Formats: sequence, structure tokens, C-alpha cells
Amino acid sequence: MWFLAISLLLRLGFFIWQYDEVSWGPVNVLQTLLTGLFFDLGTIACISLPAAIYYSLMPNKWIGTWADKILVWFFTSLTIFILVFTFFAEITFWEEFRTRFNFIAVDYLIYTHEVVANINESYPLPLLIGGVLFITVCVLLLFYKKGAFGLTFGTKASFKHRAAVLLSLSITTLIFSLFITNSQAEWSTNRYNSEISKSGIYSFFAAFRNNRMDYDEFYSSIKDKKAFNIIRQKLSDKNSEYTSNGYAIHRTVTDSSASTENKNVVFILVESLSGSFMKEFGNTEGISPFLDSLAQKSVFFENLYATGTRTVRGMEAVTLCIPPTPGQSIVKRPENDNLYTVNSVFKKRGYNSNFFYGGDGYFDNMNAYFGGNGFTIYDRGRGSVLSDNIKAKRNNIEDNEVTFENAWGICDEDIFNKMLDVADKQYASKKPFFNFVMTTSNHRPYTYPSGKIDIPSGTGRQGAVKYTDFALRKLFETAKTKPWYNSTVFVIIADHCASSAGKDDIDVANYHIPAFIVNLPKQNNIKIKKLCSQIDLFPTLFGLMHWSYDSDFFGRDVIANRFEERALMGTYRKLTLMKDNRVMILSDQKKQAFYSWNKQDNNLAPLPMEQHFLEEAISWYQTADYLFTNKMLK
Repeated sequence: MWFLAISLLLRLGFFIWQYDEVSWGPVNVLQTLLTGLFFDLGTIACISLPAAIYYSLMPNKWIGTWADKILVWFFTSLTIFILVFTFFAEITFWEEFRTRFNFIAVDYLIYTHEVVANINESYPLPLLIGGVLFITVCVLLLFYKKGAFGLTFGTKASFKHRAAVLLSLSITTLIFSLFITNSQAEWSTNRYNSEISKSGIYSFFAAFRNNRMDYDEFYSSIKDKKAFNIIRQKLSDKNSEYTSNGYAIHRTVTDSSASTENKNVVFILVESLSGSFMKEFGNTEGISPFLDSLAQKSVFFENLYATGTRTVRGMEAVTLCIPPTPGQSIVKRPENDNLYTVNSVFKKRGYNSNFFYGGDGYFDNMNAYFGGNGFTIYDRGRGSVLSDNIKAKRNNIEDNEVTFENAWGICDEDIFNKMLDVADKQYASKKPFFNFVMTTSNHRPYTYPSGKIDIPSGTGRQGAVKYTDFALRKLFETAKTKPWYNSTVFVIIADHCASSAGKDDIDVANYHIPAFIVNLPKQNNIKIKKLCSQIDLFPTLFGLMHWSYDSDFFGRDVIANRFEERALMGTYRKLTLMKDNRVMILSDQKKQAFYSWNKQDNNLAPLPMEQHFLEEAISWYQTADYLFTNKMLK
């Protein structure tokens, strides 16, 4: 009962937390609470099953012995501690993601160093652990005073009674494991009501089971031939030619004024840089002065949207130029080496390619992905287990190169300085370079070197954004003193927004990110107003540099006359196509919904289904999944 009571209090707390966005209608509130109760009961059955097995196997003559008492006290205390800790963890997880546990929480079990360090730097961990211990002791004392332990150790249950308890819990657990899915809690059109309906523990294990999702099994589909015909038509251009028929998109892109010049490229993927942080998009806090100035002297993308909500989705989008397939990002999947990436284009032109990350690149499988696709790695490795092939490509960032470091890695200034040092050596070798830099400072706990900006370190997101902006300014100031600067193009884009949660399945405004192409010779500064996607960034860059190249990319040159405006975005379960203000959302369980998006208030209003729009949305994702799962992107 205490578990149900705390779960109810937690749900009511989330209701109050999101009071201005949840649906408060009596029926909606009641259904949220009743759905939550249903999933809580299933969670209790699963948690209680090991205890039921223990009591069923324990002979009556051993009940109440010292061994029995030690085991019962220990595992009861441990279970209560874990459950109470989980409730605390749900609160911090909600604060960060506005959702119950999902596949991100599963990842956090794998990368414990970064996560524990981040929690320790972001929250008063001793106070939290102390609170968990205090509540655990209180619950145990309550059990003791109510005579629960005395009853347990003094009751000699019959075989029939034990069998009945075990059978009922086993059947309930089996039903929830095989026939009840976490998505069944998503009954409301308001995402917050659906998330509050869930049980955090049940959601965690559901995500653990379903972090890979086969498209055909979970989503509406059409014939593969029809899907590829639609996408091949969408990708066709007078300057490109398909090299084969059928289920493929490989083509040769030819520029009529093809250039043999190889400019160096410094690519910077900025952590959590929402478009809403910039004055260019209405922000009045003055936290991105350098980037706002850069928007006036670059090729600036005004209407570009991220494909996902995590760094690995951004990496997937910019390197593979592919829509977000359901489940885990390709960066984290097996057999993701030797793929046809943008680096394949650079390598064919003789570039030296490098990946820079201020933390341990073992996190989120980054080293395996970038190392397996031709990059030399520079990171703060701590001896992570890597293949011999990746070890040979890995260079550690040494302590004497670091001025500041937090849970996620070294500060942005330090990683930029490391890149500049490597770029100097590359320039001396007379070989063009493609340097991919992933920043970390704009991430909780939002700490950075003191005295750099006028916002104290560790006080919030605004300071982290302003520090990243400061570090970018310093990068350009230093780079301009280098002999290689005039022959180097800088590309800057966010990996995703700082927040993606909202009351709708897809919060469209929270996918809007800025992107810049800077220092491109003979290119006028322009602001691209066309609706486009992260996957279009490198094809646009290649077009601006007048390169001819082979392509397996779903992204296209935005500046080309035949570019058809659209954006592709999603979560690990929701897949979206947006054109103009119309939004098609594909969901697992083979469901779909069609909306009109109001940019002014960021609301989605239902529209009657349009079959051709639906088939196009399906085609983008079905073909992307087909190509990867059939190893046709190798």
C-alpha cells in the first residue's frame, strides 16, 4: 500500500508541476490516475514475484530461523531502498526530460561514470542519499511497529495458500510481460497526461526491452517498391544520376562547375543549442552575442529542424544524412562501421579526418562509431574497452591540456584549443583536414571556468549557453591568426534543442536549431528561409563548394532550385514529416495522426488524413530502415 500511496503522491506532484499544460478535465484526471494505478499494480506483482518464489520454496520448519530473518530483513531493506531511490530519481529525470523513465534511463545504467558524476555535480547527492536512507528506515520502522515482520516470521502457510499466491503473481507478471505494453498508457492526446499515467519502473523495463524497433513490425508500411519509388522521386535532380534501379538511393551528384579545391572544414556540433537562445529568433537575454553576429556574416539556416532529441541523433543526422529510424540511433547500433558517411566523401578527396570530444568517447558508443567510419579520435579516455582497430586511432587529451573539466568532459575552450593544435600539425603536413568537434559545456551541471562571462558558473542553462558563445568567439579569434584560416570553412550546428518535451507527441518548436556555414570564399552572406533538416547540412555545404561526389544521403542541397521543403524529426518511437505547417506523426502500434501546426502558439490541431502525405511520411522512414538493416549503407 505504501508503494501505491507514494506513486499517487508522485502523480499528483507531476500534475502540479505541469499545471498549465496537463488536461485538468475531471474525466482526464480520473483516467490518468486509474491508468497509473493499473500499471502500479502490475509493477507490484513483478516486484513481489521473487519474494513469493522464496516463500513457496521455504519449508515451514525454517521460517523464523536466524537465516530466514537475515535474508528477509536484508532483501526487504534493499527493495525499499531501491524503490524510494527510484522515486527520487523519477523527480530528477522529470526535471531534465519531462517524461517518465525511457531508453535514456537505460543508457544511464551503462555509462555510470558520467551519470553519477553529473548527478553529484548537479544535485546535493549526500542530501538525496540521506533522504532515501531516512525514508527507508521510516518505512521499515512502520512495518516493524505494525507487526509485519512478526507476522512473516510466525506464519506457517499451507502449500495450497503458498501456491495460490505464487500462481496469482506469476499470472499477473506474465500478462504484464507479454500482453501489456507501455504504449497502452498513452491514451491521451496530451502527452503529459499519458506520461503521468505511466509507472516509472515499468517504463524503464519496457524501454530496456524495446530499445531496438523493427520498422515493419511496429509502424504502418507500404510496399517497399512503392516506398523507394516515392523517395527516389523526391531525391531526383538534374545534377544527380542513380547508379542502379530498385531498392537503393545511391547516385552520383555532379556539379557543372566542379571544383578540385579542397578547403579545410572545421565542423562543430554544439550541445543543446536551441534556436530560442538566439536574439535572431526573439531571445532578449543577450546570451548568444557572438552567434547572433555570426548569423549576419555567414550562410545562416533560419528554418532548420533537428532530427531528434539526443546527441547521437544529431551525429547520425549530420554524418549519414538519414532520417531518424525508430529505436536507438545508428551511432549506438551493432554493425555501424564502414558506412557511407560524409567522411566517405572527404576521404575520397584525400582529407585527414578527426573526431574531438571532451569526455570519454566510449559514452554513447561514439568512439566505436567514429573510429569505425574513418576518423582519428581525440578524447579524454579512461581506458575504456575498445577494439584494437579503434585503439590504433585513439589519442588521449592529456591533463596538461585541460584547464577545466566537469562530469561530461573538458570545457569548450579546451576542446577548441586541442583542435587548433591538431589543425596546426595537419596544415604542416600539407594535407586538407576535416575536424569534427563535439562540445559539452552547455549541459547540466552547467559549470565552466569562472571569470569568463558575467554569469556565475553552475547557476543554470543561460550561463552555459553564454559560455559556449564566448568559447566560440575565442576559437574564431585564435583561428584568424593561423596560416590555414583563409582556406578553412567553419560549420556550426546544434545536436538538438535543450528541451524537446511538450504536451503534444512532437513539440515542433523544440526541434528548431540554428546552423551556420562560415568563411566560405566567394560566397555571399545569405539567410536561408527554406524549411529543411539537419540531414541537409552537408549536401548543402558540398553544393556550395561545387563538389561532385557519390551519395547515399537522404539530405539534399537546400539552395538547389528543385529542393522540396520538408523536415524530418522524431523521438525513439515517434516519426514525423513536416511540410509547410502540416505535420504527420507515425507511431508504433501502426498508428498515425495528421496535424496543422500553429507556429505562433506551437499547438497542433487535428486534420483529416491525407493518404499521399501519409505514404510520403512512411516512405522516408521505411526506406531508411530498409537500407540500414539490409546493410546497404556499407
